[in-house]
Amino acid sequence: MINTTVIDTNVILRYLFNDHEAHFEVAKTFMLEVKAGNQFAYIPDSVLAECIFVLLKVYKIPKSDICEKLAKICAYTGIIESNREILLLSLTLFSKHNVDIVDAIVHATAQCQNWDKISFDNDMKKFI
Repeated sequence: MINTTVIDTNVILRYLFNDHEAHFEVAKTFMLEVKAGNQFAYIPDSVLAECIFVLLKVYKIPKSDICEKLAKICAYTGIIESNREILLLSLTLFSKHNVDIVDAIVHATAQCQNWDKISFDNDMKKFI
């Protein structure tokens, strides 16, 4: 069994911003191990969504920059492959369509898992 660590939003944010020295050092050390594939990690969909919300609303970072930064992290070697695929597709859909991240995650999950989806949200039609 692979030892996998679940990553929380604040770890990603401290890693990106270096705005708390002690937390940044821990986050940086951990994330560099994930990047190298020496540590396995899982980023929950909710963490991706929360990161996007905070980066858009609090830090006022443009959507394209957010998607680029988070895609780089999600592509790290140590991110669990099935999780990586869904997260990267979610970010691609979010960046290309005028939809919220949750709709992108729902569509990406259904597509990657070859599952059906049900929604009353008109934004889902944008993925067809």
